Amino acid sequence: MALHKIASFSFLHDFPFTTTHRHRVSYLNCCTPSSSSSPFTEKHSIERYQRDQWLYANTTTNNNMHIIDSNLGSTREDDIALQLPELKKLLKVLREKRESEGKCSSEGKCAPGNVFLVGTGPGDPELLTLKAVRVIKGADLLLYDRLVSNDVLELVAPHARLLYVGKTAGYHSRTQEEIHELLLSFAEAGATVVRLKGGDPLVFGRGGEEMDFLQQQGIQVKVIPGITAASGIAAELGIPLTHRGIANSVRFLTGHSRKGGTDPLFVAENAADPDSTLVVYMGLSTLPSLAQKLICHGLSPETPAAAIERGTTPQQRTVFAELKDLSEKITSAGLVSPTLIIIGKVVELSPFWPMSTKEESCVMQT
Repeated sequence: MALHKIASFSFLHDFPFTTTHRHRVSYLNCCTPSSSSSPFTEKHSIERYQRDQWLYANTTTNNNMHIIDSNLGSTREDDIALQLPELKKLLKVLREKRESEGKCSSEGKCAPGNVFLVGTGPGDPELLTLKAVRVIKGADLLLYDRLVSNDVLELVAPHARLLYVGKTAGYHSRTQEEIHELLLSFAEAGATVVRLKGGDPLVFGRGGEEMDFLQQQGIQVKVIPGITAASGIAAELGIPLTHRGIANSVRFLTGHSRKGGTDPLFVAENAADPDSTLVVYMGLSTLPSLAQKLICHGLSPETPAAAIERGTTPQQRTVFAELKDLSEKITSAGLVSPTLIIIGKVVELSPFWPMSTKEESCVMQT
């Protein structure tokens, strides 16, 4: 906790420009996990650092010293310290550009820029909207999350700057408050700022919090929706989220409570509806508890279910099983985050379901 406080304090006080310290399904096969590299820009990926190297231009990174570091807390603090000079430099350049364009007052106050919250979909770059592509190509600065694929980042214009602000379990490269301040600072300098989020920015993406914060500071925010994981991944597998006579509603659940923990599924009693489809985001660690609770509250243990890792990407792997067996099958298959879980009778409508319920469980890999 002390390290977190120090890092946050350092960020806010070393950021003098903040006006105030405001608050592809091709076949089905039984197989081992793919050896292909992940399309996701994890915190320590070489690809991420190559793309963000402008932030570390004046530092020594021999032998990828900043990439391989077992002390994540120190890495986070070091990253912020290293990035601050370059971020300040970029902010100055953007302000000077606005002044040269006559978009700043004689007092040096620039008209605020726009912030776009852009959903990049579940992983396949071809699922981006045309509007999202246009905005991504026109940005000055892009803040992107862990689940934004490298293929999407390749759409960014050469002049634009990328800044990783991703989060994963147990490690946040930036706190949410720091992300707010970054968005605000560059918007106030007149930059076109794009916040890239996996899926849809307003579905378990904290986009609503960022939008609310910025609007309270007088910054215009535009939301460009993305295909949320539930819709994109279900479509990939031929699973209708609703179906007449089988599922008359669909419910999106988060696998984690706001404060974390292993028992966030206090909604299980109301969610155990055999005529509804449940889609669980970020639920790998809490699935055993959820499955048990759903069964205790009346959902059949034989309810069809699926767990999909890295849905819609070339690395997609899927486990089909009845609810009572799903956790065990996921463990056997070695699925890792990000994995989406779909529970309900509609899963049985997938063309892959009959093939996956043989005596030996199969993992579908695309």
